[in-house]
Amino acid sequence: MPPPDLHPEETRRLTALHALNILDSEREERFDRLTRLAQRVFKTQAAQVNLLDRDRVWFKSSLGMDGGEAERSTSFCGHTILEPGTTVVGDATSDERFADNPYVNGDPNIRFYAGHPITAPGGEPIGTFCVFDDTPRDTAEFDEETLRELAAMAEAEIASLSLAIGDELTGLSNRRGFEMLGERLLEAARRVGLPVTAVYADLDNMKPINDRFGHDAGDRALIETATILGWVLRNSDLLARLGGDEFCAVLAGAEAREAAVAAARIEEALRARNAATAEPFELAISVGMAEADPGKTVDLWDLTAAADAAMLAAKRAKKAGRNGAETAGSGLP
Repeated sequence: MPPPDLHPEETRRLTALHALNILDSEREERFDRLTRLAQRVFKTQAAQVNLLDRDRVWFKSSLGMDGGEAERSTSFCGHTILEPGTTVVGDATSDERFADNPYVNGDPNIRFYAGHPITAPGGEPIGTFCVFDDTPRDTAEFDEETLRELAAMAEAEIASLSLAIGDELTGLSNRRGFEMLGERLLEAARRVGLPVTAVYADLDNMKPINDRFGHDAGDRALIETATILGWVLRNSDLLARLGGDEFCAVLAGAEAREAAVAAARIEEALRARNAATAEPFELAISVGMAEADPGKTVDLWDLTAAADAAMLAAKRAKKAGRNGAETAGSGLP
């Protein structure tokens, strides 16, 4: 089995990869979120975000395959980075590049494979986003565009290492990161017909906390709120702090009724926190949500604005004393 050729710009490619200082780093939830989403969308045995070093393929995120790295010489992804588009292999046993590959003839018994290059901010191909399975598939039925969208989301996460798209206080995405990732998440969900719901949350008593206990306490309140939201929401959901005391999550594959269950669990988690905390302040939030119709093109900020409007309605209801734990829901016109 001949190994894949080196990339024509191999030296430049490796320089760009090493400059990111991402190799051999700890696992990160933001990449695992993407591979979990890929597994759910494509229903494959495995999904990976891979980075191709000089002699190895290092797994930044790997679901469905053990280990942290593999030899580049026997990798499918070594072939993928040589092409600008998506590489799709319906049955590896019938492909001369892979028929005698040890990953085909042994564990994990790869038959179907699809991969798309991941590029550094400068455009150099540094890795791949790939999915594979032990059962052959019809290549004509594979949704290449959705895989490209997921690869672009991984690129955006890698870009966050050098661009300011993360919220320094909470560790969540910031508004810029939310926009970069959210638009692609909506497009990927639209292509495969998944419902999408935006959940908008606002910390009710931020100003009193700051005024009475100081801004350090306010920062702790924001961090705790972000942590609770992260605990309750699914690992595949996009969660961001949009600014101040406002948070928004995009839940792909969730209808509004499912998001309402999550909102109730958030309220329950906050009550448990308030009962057990040693902090001098309690946490309370108002939540609103908006659902996008599956298969329809929806603007991220339109969806977010609808969820924000629902949140404001819930907040007004609280102030009016009608329901201290009310959650409002809205749909897009």
